[in-house]
Amino acid sequence: MGKLQAFEITFTNNKVVYGPGESISGTVKIRTSNSLQYKAIKVNCHGSCGISNKVHDSSWSLEEQYVNSMLSVADKGTLSPGEHSFPFQFLLPVAVPTSFEGPFGKVAYLVRAAIDTPRFSKDYKAQRPFYLLNPFNLNEVPDVEHQRFAVTTKKFSYLLLKTGTLMLKTCSDMRGYVSGQVIRLATEIHNKSGKDTGYVLASLIQKVTYKTKRPVCDLRTIAEVEGAGVKAGKHAEWREQIIVPPLPQSALAGCSLIDIDYSIQVSLKSPEAVVSLPIYIGNIPVNLSPSRPMPTSPGLCEAAGARGAAGVTPSAPPAEDELENELCAGGVASEEIPTKSHSQQDPSGQPVTMSPSAFSHTPGGVLPPGHGRPDASAPLFCLSTGATIPFFTEGNVTPIPTSCSLILPPEYSSCDYPHEPPPSYEESCSSVNSSFNSGQ
Repeated sequence: MGKLQAFEITFTNNKVVYGPGESISGTVKIRTSNSLQYKAIKVNCHGSCGISNKVHDSSWSLEEQYVNSMLSVADKGTLSPGEHSFPFQFLLPVAVPTSFEGPFGKVAYLVRAAIDTPRFSKDYKAQRPFYLLNPFNLNEVPDVEHQRFAVTTKKFSYLLLKTGTLMLKTCSDMRGYVSGQVIRLATEIHNKSGKDTGYVLASLIQKVTYKTKRPVCDLRTIAEVEGAGVKAGKHAEWREQIIVPPLPQSALAGCSLIDIDYSIQVSLKSPEAVVSLPIYIGNIPVNLSPSRPMPTSPGLCEAAGARGAAGVTPSAPPAEDELENELCAGGVASEEIPTKSHSQQDPSGQPVTMSPSAFSHTPGGVLPPGHGRPDASAPLFCLSTGATIPFFTEGNVTPIPTSCSLILPPEYSSCDYPHEPPPSYEESCSSVNSSFNSGQ
């Protein structure tokens, strides 16, 4: 490095995660072995989003900027041999999106420092990233504490002959969750046919849309639960749960180039039937009132259906009235569907359990109810604001990755061929909703 032995940027109290409207401060530290002339020493705070149609492209096809502040900490002079420190401080804007990185784009923030030297001399540069968390408050989502359910019907056919009808109905306990919470699912399958169904699969799906001129949609399955099939002529119920791993939040507020959406998809292998429940992943959990505890009773889907057509979110044209009434009435003896496999189980086959001490306090984060701050010696399991920072802490504590590799954020180092963005769930249901409401 020649005359320059050290050139680094440090943040006050080693803080690396900031919120909108906060001040970010620190020091530029320089150590030289000989005298070094300079024209200026500048510090820049920069934040932007860039996207491309190519995976891990080095140049962006579209870009938008959120912050770009420049500060001159020293004007023309000479640095004597030894150590030098130059403090800096910037005020972050209020409307800035959360940090995020994916295969086709990212929202990134960093502080850069530069030593401008006289002509024909080498300029020196240093930079250090920081992460911004703009918390998504789930309590701001309308009806987020209410159950959400979807229903579809499917005609069984074998050798061109119809053998009966099947109804698939799924219900979730809420519409919004934070990392570490449990998504409780109740699924009913009414098999009014002479043929057994294939296995049933529940998946937590992430869809990231990069809005280039030709939008790219990156679809990923975050977690899966598989259940057994349903015998011919049987009515079966399947109750399972999915732990929400550290994930980027839904909706990057302030970013117009990247959309992040999540849904629960329940499907049958045979016949091919699918229902989808759009959900939100946030940072601030839903405040459930004491009068409205988390639903755990067997009548989860029935309770949802009892709220009436206003709460129905069909995934396909409404079922035949006779079959729907028979199912929702709860008059059919039902069987329990056993779970065959779960992507959130360890090799011993036991479900993954997370100790309350596995969580560290982060801005907008949530500790499990009834538990205080974790012990400093415990492994840290932190909320993620994006794929590049699955773990972080505040203060002078060194982040320690969780020892459980089964609940890490999705891996972005590889990606399938980009998909064209499918129509949104709301768009696909708009025609169904209009016809359904007109029939009321």
